[in-house]
Amino acid sequence: MIKILVTGSSGQSGSELKVLSENYSQYEWFFADRTQVSLDDTKLLKEQLETIQPDIILNCGAYTAVDKAELETELADLLNHQAVAVLAAYAKEHGVKLIHISTDYVFDGTSSTALNEEAIANPINTYGITKRAGELAALAVNPNVIIIRTSWVYSRFGTNFVKTMQRLLHERDTLGVVNDQIGSPTYAADLAQAMMDIVNNENWVPGLYNYSNEGEISWYEFVLAIKEITGDSCKVHGIPSSSYPTPAARPAFSLLDKTKIKAVYGVAVPDYKESLKRCLELVKSEI
Repeated sequence: MIKILVTGSSGQSGSELKVLSENYSQYEWFFADRTQVSLDDTKLLKEQLETIQPDIILNCGAYTAVDKAELETELADLLNHQAVAVLAAYAKEHGVKLIHISTDYVFDGTSSTALNEEAIANPINTYGITKRAGELAALAVNPNVIIIRTSWVYSRFGTNFVKTMQRLLHERDTLGVVNDQIGSPTYAADLAQAMMDIVNNENWVPGLYNYSNEGEISWYEFVLAIKEITGDSCKVHGIPSSSYPTPAARPAFSLLDKTKIKAVYGVAVPDYKESLKRCLELVKSEI
């Protein structure tokens, strides 16, 4: 039986893959947390991979605390760059398929049109720099890997923007949200399905791909959509990024063009509102 290793199994994409795995019993699944697959210890990581012996690796593990990464640069580089190089080298040596999840933060935000896979990467924060280094290392070591860049990921699991905003909309009378950063959110359940669509496809076409839900919105518009679905009465107003300074700079525009992944793998890309409704219904049912 083909064994699929999922790293970062307690994160949002990993958690959604765990749910989705129930539909794919033809595979043997190994969901690894940070103790079972230690992305912060490359020597141990090699040993763990040799023990697990996966046929397919879905790398959802990463250092994702964007602001904290400005202080913990070495740890962020270890998880987002050096560990990815180890995974890619193992995959090449053993003929293993590797899908690695990357980010829209590899871009500087100066574009005004949706970014395709050929767009020039120029990250402006430590998180983006380490994720880009991971992409380059993986492709250099193993040209057969698939890298999926995604953006604004949320799910019903863990802590994320959607769940935080849902809570604040309920608790507060007014809320200010940044309105000058443009992109598109990604429901982790959709991203998980996209990964499995690739795994189940008879063709394996390596390289870079983009995946996020359809739509071009600001964080402010995203919160308005959450409010529309939840029916909360909180007044939401847009604010410039300058009014909400953060340790790490964010790209002002990072909308991803999904043409390639749709054309090569026939992957479905739902509208962001459709996916947001599905997620919030699940969150509500679990309260």
